[in-house]
Formats: sequence, C-alpha cells, structure tokens
Amino acid sequence: MGRAAATGGGGGGARRWLPWLGLCFWAAGAAAARGTDNGEALPESIPSAPGTLPHFIEEPDDAYIIKSNPIALRCKARPAMQIFFKCNGEWVHQNEHVSEESLDKSSGLKVREVFINVTRQQVEDFHGPEDYWCQCVAWSHLGTSKSRKASVRIAYLRKNFEQDPQGREVPIEGMIVLHCRPPEGVPAAEVEWLKNEEPIDSEQDENIDTRADHNLIIRQARLSDSGNYTCMAANIVAKRRSLSATVVVYVNGGWSSWTEWSACNVRCGRGWQKRSRTCTNPAPLNGGAFCEGMSVQKITCTSLCPVDGSWEVWSEWSVCSPECEHLRIRECTAPPPRNGGKFCEGLSQESENCTDGLCILDKKPLHEIKPQSIENASDIALYSGLGAAVVAVAVLVIGVTLYRRSQSDYGVDVIDSSALTGNSLLLNSAMQPDLTVSRTYSGPICLQDPLDKELMTESSLFNPLSDIKVKVQSSFMVSLGVSERAEYHGKNHSRTFPHGNNHSFSTMHPRNKTPYIQNLSSLPTRTELRTTGVFGHLGGRLVMPNTGVSLLIPHGAIPEENSWEIYMSINQGEPSLQSDGSEVLLSPEVTCGPPDMIVTTPFALTIPHCADVSSEHWNIHLKKRTQQGKWEEVMSVEDESTSCYCLLDPFACHVLLDSFGTYALTGEPITDCAVKQLKVAVFGCMSCNSLDYNLRVYCVDNTPCAFQEVVSDERHQGGQLLEEPKLLHFKGNTFSLQISVLDIPPFLWRIKPFTACQEVPFSRVWCSNRQPLHCAFSLERYTPTTTQLSCKICIRQLKGHEQILQVQTSILENERETITFFTQEDSTFPAQTGPKAFKIPYSIRQRICATFDTPNAKGKDWQMLAQKNSINRNLSYFATQSSPSAVILNLWEARHQHDGDLDSLACALEEIGRTHMKLSNISESQLDEADFNYSRQNGL
Repeated sequence: MGRAAATGGGGGGARRWLPWLGLCFWAAGAAAARGTDNGEALPESIPSAPGTLPHFIEEPDDAYIIKSNPIALRCKARPAMQIFFKCNGEWVHQNEHVSEESLDKSSGLKVREVFINVTRQQVEDFHGPEDYWCQCVAWSHLGTSKSRKASVRIAYLRKNFEQDPQGREVPIEGMIVLHCRPPEGVPAAEVEWLKNEEPIDSEQDENIDTRADHNLIIRQARLSDSGNYTCMAANIVAKRRSLSATVVVYVNGGWSSWTEWSACNVRCGRGWQKRSRTCTNPAPLNGGAFCEGMSVQKITCTSLCPVDGSWEVWSEWSVCSPECEHLRIRECTAPPPRNGGKFCEGLSQESENCTDGLCILDKKPLHEIKPQSIENASDIALYSGLGAAVVAVAVLVIGVTLYRRSQSDYGVDVIDSSALTGNSLLLNSAMQPDLTVSRTYSGPICLQDPLDKELMTESSLFNPLSDIKVKVQSSFMVSLGVSERAEYHGKNHSRTFPHGNNHSFSTMHPRNKTPYIQNLSSLPTRTELRTTGVFGHLGGRLVMPNTGVSLLIPHGAIPEENSWEIYMSINQGEPSLQSDGSEVLLSPEVTCGPPDMIVTTPFALTIPHCADVSSEHWNIHLKKRTQQGKWEEVMSVEDESTSCYCLLDPFACHVLLDSFGTYALTGEPITDCAVKQLKVAVFGCMSCNSLDYNLRVYCVDNTPCAFQEVVSDERHQGGQLLEEPKLLHFKGNTFSLQISVLDIPPFLWRIKPFTACQEVPFSRVWCSNRQPLHCAFSLERYTPTTTQLSCKICIRQLKGHEQILQVQTSILENERETITFFTQEDSTFPAQTGPKAFKIPYSIRQRICATFDTPNAKGKDWQMLAQKNSINRNLSYFATQSSPSAVILNLWEARHQHDGDLDSLACALEEIGRTHMKLSNISESQLDEADFNYSRQNGL
C-alpha cells in the first residue's frame, strides 16, 4: 500500500479550488511519491473499469463536537483518482486533507480514503440557515460522485430541567403520574428514573410505565411504591439530575365488622347493650385518614323481670255440707306469676269438719270418708262461672254495636279518644305510629298508584257512608297507601266510579270483592321512556326531552364509514336496583345502547340526581347492571379511576364512559345532615260531586323525569297545576313529613273531618323512588256560586325545612290561569348530529387541542385547562387519553348543553394566556363557514 500526503502551492488560505486544479495536485503528489517511496512506486497506470463512476465505500457520518475537541470526517471511494471535501458549499483547502491510497485486490481498482478535522471554532463561526455540513466529492476517469451530507453540531446539555417531578400523596391502588421534562440539549437527552437511587426497569414491572413523554406512571399504587423518585437526563456531553420527588402511598383506615351485641347489662328492667368495631380493616398507614364514625354503639334494652305469684287472701268458709265439711279457696293472683316467675306454693283449697268431728256417715267418722260428692260440686261451680262470662261478653258486644251505629254520621266506625279532641297526628308528631293496633279509618289517604288517586277523588270516599268501610291495620298505613291487608265490605248501591278513565269498575258487591282487589294490583303502568337516533363519525347529541337525561357522542368516537342506531331509555317501572342497608337511589335508571357498540373516545352520559351534593354528608356511587341483572359498583364519585370519570354538579352527574349499559346513581348518607331535594307541587280538579274540589299534593325526587311522570298522570286525570313547584330539603334525620291545609276561607269552603293534616313516615319519603308520593285532600263548597279557592299548603319536615304553597285559583277551567310545567329549554330536539350538535366549532376545537395537548414549561397545558373548568379531581383519567384536551372539552359540552356559555370558556383560555381568541365574538357567518369547511373536509 502506498501513502501520499497531498501537497500544493498557490493561494495559501484560499478554500475555493477547481477540480482540475486538484487533479494537478494529485499528479504532482503521485510523482513525488514515486521518487521518494523506497522504490515501491505505484504503477503509472492503475487499472480502472472504463465507464465506472466512483462508488463510496464509506461516507461521512453526522458528528457532534464535545467541548473543544475537533472531530474527524472520513470518506472512502473506488475507483477514485482524487477526493475532496466540500463544507457549507465551499471547497476545503487541500492542506487540510489527509488521504490514503490502496488497491482493491479483488477488483484491482484504486481505493482512496480521505479525512479532515472540523473544529468547534469553525462550527461557531458559521452562520447559515442550516447546520454546519460537509460532503465528499470523488473523481474517476468517467466523472464525479457526491456523498451524503454530514451535519456537524456542537453537543451540549443545559443544567436546569424544564419540569421537575413533584411529590405526591396517593391512596393505595390509586394512580401515580410523575412528570419530567429534561433540560434542552443536543443531542436530545435520554431519561432514566431512579427510585431511592436505584434504576427503575419498567420491563420487569408491568405496573410501571416510563414510555409516555418521559413521565413515570404507576397504574396502581402499592405500599412498596413509596420512596424518593429522581429523573436522570443524559446525552454524550453530560448527565443531569432533577430534584427528588417524595411519593407517599397511604392507606385510609377501614372499620372491621361489628361485634355481636352484648347481653343487657341488667338482669331485669331498662339497661343497655353495646357492640364495637376497630379501625383495623385496614389500619391507617403513612398518614392515611382514621375511620370516620363511632367505634362503639349502644342501644337500650328492656329485660322483663320475673314476677313470682302470690296468694290472695282466703275466701270465707262455705256453709256446712251434708257431709259435715265446709270449704274455702284462694287464687294465685296477687300478683299472678309473670315472665317466668314461680307459681304460688301451697294449696289453693282447704276443707275441714264443721262439726268438730261429731258428724258420722255410714257409721264412720266423716274425716275417714272420701269426699267424692265434693268434686261434683266443684265442677258445677266452674260451669256456672263460664256461663256467666259468656252472657257478659254478649251484652258488651251488643252495646258496642249500638254505639257504633250512633256514630255512623261521622263516617268513623272506631275513633280513639284523641281523635275526638283533635287530630291525633298533631298531638305527638315525632312519635312513630303503632302498627300493631287495628283500627277502622275513613279519613285522608295518601296514595301511591294513579288508580288509587281516581278512587280517592270519588265523593263516596270523602262523604262517609255506612255501606262502605275500609278496615286496615292502622290509620297511618292507610295514609301511606301501603296496607298489607284490607277488607272491603259493601251493600248494593247504584253509585259508580268516575268516567273518563282507562279502567272501568262496576258497583262493588260482597260476592265480587276478591276480583276487585286483584284488579287494583294488576293495572298496567308505563315501564320506560325511550328515544333513538342514528349517529356516525361526526358524532352528535341524544336528548330525552324534559327528563334531564342526555348522551353526547364525540366526534371520532365512531369509526369512519360506520353508523349506529343508538337508543336511550329511562325505567319508569319498579326499580331493579334494590337498595342495600342505608343506600338510597338518587337518580333514574338510564339505559343506553346497543351494548355491543365499541367507541374509540369516551362518550358523556348526563343523569339527573336529587342529592344536595356534599362530600361531607353523602357517599355517592355509580352503579351498572350486568347482563345477569345484578348491579355492580363502577366507582365512587370521589375515587381516582382510569376506567371512567364522574363529575357531580348540583342537579346532574356527567359520566365519561367507554361502554354502553344501564347506569344509576346511589347514595349512602354519612351523617344525619345528608339532604335529598324534593319537588313539592299541588294539583287540583273538580270531583264528580259538583260541590267537591280535590287537592293532590305531590312530594317527588327533584329530577325532571320524576316530575314529568306526575305531570303525565295529572293530564290524564284532568288535574291542573295550581302553584309553581318548590324545592324542599329533606334531611336524613329520621323525622317524618307533615302536609297540612291552612287558611281555608270560612263560610265558603270546608274540609272533611280529620283530613286537614296528614303525616308520612320518614322511610316512605326517604325511599320514595318507586312511585310518586302524594296526599289527597277533599274540600267542599257550601254553595255552587263559590268559584274561587284560596288556601295554603304547608309541607314541612319535623325539625327540618318547610315550604308553603299558596293556592289562589278558580275552580272553573275557562277562568283558570295556566302555569307552565317545563321551561323552554326542555323542548330540545331528541337527536342532533354533526357539527350543529356541539357548541364549540370544530376548527377552534382542533386549535385548542393542539395547543394544550403539547406539554409546556410553564405548566400551561391540559391540566391548567381542566383546572380553569373546575375539574380538579382524578386528573389521571385524562392523562391516559390520547388527547386529554378533547376529553375535557367533551365534558364541557355535556355540562353546558343548555346555556352554551362560550364566553366563560373564552375567559378561561384568556386567563391561561395561551390564546387570545374570544369565542363569543365569533359571528354566525364564521361559524357557518367553519362548519362548511369541516363538512367538506370530511366528505359531506
């Protein structure tokens, strides 16, 4: 192999050389080499394949200058007569080249290798639109070839991280997301995570992911994940360490199961029992919260004390019998033995000779003869006593019957003493009713079924008659409409029930009372409300009018060229979700489908609820019904989850889901201050008796769908809303609800006896999610000329909230003022598809997502967007989405489907400072143009 160092004269530092001049230098160098290379001169002519251009065996690679060390760029080609470097469009001086020549033994072609050095000063002095670059140019007999351009950059790594990881405290099984943005550097730094100074290998732990934008994600936090985490950034120049972030995984305490109740602490009388539990399931760790609630519960207990029997005094001696004996008896009734007490000891009967032993029978002293006749005399006395008791009972029954007939004008068969002096419900309102006492009651009845309402408006119910009586276990059970067993007695009469209803009934007779009762329980009811719509790739919105239930299908959730018929329904029948313990159903059961449909982006389901939202008083859960009909908990609204997201507003819950099904909200009251919002309303209509007017007061859950059911039933019955509905805050303090009619105009109207006030137990109101609860009142005019009615309806919870409904109406339909049932916004079209279904124009939405999905050194990214839109919880859910900003905007669309408050969104964006566009100032023409361009881009 021969080696030649290119030499030449001429222009000193000049860098522009013509190729032919280079050939001359090459020829001169070759001649010098032949004369000085120890006699091993190269042949005068090196074989070369005619017509072959130089082929590069090695091309210069991209290189980085570390600190002040120059780098060498190499180039090798064959066949090559000469090779020169060209940097930034200028030829490198020949003196800066170092070349080597050799001969390829296999092909016999000349191989030339050339390299140059590039210094840091040369790169820093270059100022051009692109990086410093160099390229090789090789010559052969046929022509020239050029190599690839190799860029030369100065390597560096800045000291400060753009974002250091921040310490966090997370509950066990929660998601941990630590963000790290390495310092700026060339080449870009690679990131490695350390835990307690030990490298983390995500390939060995499936629970850890370090691939997403240098962030560290721990899907489910474990106790072993607590520690100090450090982000390491390194490139060819240096290594940098971030500030350490301390992660604490804590465990909130949980109660163990209650122990069994202890025995009563007293042997007899009034005492107490207790049971306990411990905060060990699990015990709080690493600063976790201690269990809330009581660790010990006490209840009163009453143990009946045993009472031993005691004898009464002896009776007088009987007359002396023919057998010369007299008797006396005593009874064990002073007191009689009770509760397992001992019976009296001793004889209950004594006998003795009444002649001092002088009486003789059959030539024997009387005391030696067995007194058989005395036993016969005792039996006669026993039967005589029983006969007298039967006669006394018969006389008592006859007396009670005569008394009841004398009281029939009041419409009450049996009235207790408290009812004669006033309404018994008002005497001790807080006292729970005694459901074991059997009474006959024909007063006010609170109904549950619409048919019962028809029966109760009949004047035959409020005008007490002796030929129809309803006997139930308790007057309270009648007022609730939940009597377990009823007996109907009747006589033949010509009166029938009101016309115009869907159910026809004939006159009740004694022999057909059983079919009548069966008819009451088999009436058809509506089972569900339903709406459908066809949606494609553009998405849209499905709304159930006047119910507060809606479904938002985002753009792109359905693949292109696909379309689905999506349905949504509300169960209006008996709820399939049976409450466990203190759990309460707070929303309707909403079904959306088809269940086998797959979406690529979470959709938003809006469900109304009736809870007064407060995390201090309620623990609210989202539940889903399985295919087997069982209900399973999806999540608690306060939990951290990546499967779905719940945002609880004062009157509705917005849920981000990725699967269709049947969902509902349940609540578990944590304290007695937990509040359900009830909507109270009063409806009125004329009775079949022209002088009677019926008031029906409803207390239903404050959800639009619950009130819509009431409105539908009242329209069917001809009822008229007399006052705008009001909200009643009903506390979970176990106190009942009272409904009363006040300020009835005297001498114009009168209310039926004992019907002015009705009371509903707490449990009936607290769990009133099956059928609308209402109470009926019947008012009677003194004369047909009275057409105006004014009174007050007071609905109040004992030791709770109170509302007054002011009734001021005309009972004539043509003079009655109409009160609107629903607001205008509830008349939305059920289904909207495409861009018109969304408040934010698609083009602006794309700009927002592109801006906020990109991490920013100042933290002005999607997390700030969420915070400005009052989304401060469970941000790990959005971190797992491909476009967190798009999901946040979908949630905004669901929350603002009625108001569409674009101005508030624009203000939030301006506060962040990353956009200055005010959405509310966009003209209609701009919106239409944006929608047209969007549709044209999507092939519409």
